[in-house]
Amino acid sequence: MNKIICFGEIMLRLTPFMTQRLEQAKSFAIEYGGSESNVAATLAQLGSKVHYVTRLPDQPFGHSALGCLAQHGVDISQSIFGGDRLGVYYVELGSGRRNSKVIYDRKNSGMHTLAPGMIPWEAIFQEVDWFHWSGITPSISSSAAAATKEAILAAKKAGVTVSCDLNYRSKLWDYGSPPSLVMPALIDLCEVVVGDEDVMGVYFGIKSSGREDAFEKLKNRFPNIKSIAFTEREGLSATHNTYQGFLFHDNIIVESKKYDMPDMIDRIGSGDAFMAGLIFKLKALYQGECDNQEVIEFATATSVHKHYIPGDINIITLDDVMLMMKGGSGAKVRR
Repeated sequence: MNKIICFGEIMLRLTPFMTQRLEQAKSFAIEYGGSESNVAATLAQLGSKVHYVTRLPDQPFGHSALGCLAQHGVDISQSIFGGDRLGVYYVELGSGRRNSKVIYDRKNSGMHTLAPGMIPWEAIFQEVDWFHWSGITPSISSSAAAATKEAILAAKKAGVTVSCDLNYRSKLWDYGSPPSLVMPALIDLCEVVVGDEDVMGVYFGIKSSGREDAFEKLKNRFPNIKSIAFTEREGLSATHNTYQGFLFHDNIIVESKKYDMPDMIDRIGSGDAFMAGLIFKLKALYQGECDNQEVIEFATATSVHKHYIPGDINIITLDDVMLMMKGGSGAKVRR
């Protein structure tokens, strides 16, 4: 089995208990998370051979973060140590009509100060067939953006499929270069892209009249793309959403069933779960082992499951995904 490489920043996540506001918190739940590390953890639990590549400080929190991924079956042997600190982010979970909120504290972290030449990509891309990154990494700093480009170019040289979750974060991109000047050259090297109509406007200036138009315009702008996926969420409250996935592949659009999700526990990381499910099944699709509909149903079900798991990382098995796809309501005890 060829390896999947996920590249990005894993951070310390601090969450107040019982949906408290940050101003009320006297203690926090301590966890680890990050877009690409969440993808890696889910893929490993689904049975993929996954390596996670990052740069983080050689201190207890750095080792603990990697240990968290190792517990889920992710190979961490190709990550490197460096930087002054581990990035931190605070999550204030919403309730009812009060939105969730995230505050980042990642300046001078290992990935914030990452630069080209620090990671031995040529050696890493041995027996690898997939490389995943997200729009978060090039948003951290100009040097991290340059290091991301270095990684993608090395992946293309090695003949590796490249995927990106566009993942626009308005609180980042504060180093002087807007995403519209950075992201197009990186996406031009990708075969798989996940995003939405809003982020396409921010990154690429693409205005669309609807989902189908957005798919076609993105494909025309970046002809190397093979597969595009969107998700659509309607927020009825902080803990009650509807959710659906859409896939554009071979000029055909397919959509998943639409899920109603009351009593959600934690939606953070659900997009990463979708990305992991998508990668898992696209690898099968590209080998002729499944069809487009199965891909989008699997990815969406993987994401829906995450909404009912606290923390960043999806705790999941293949059986969990299959049960969700079959319409499991959670009403019965599995014995």
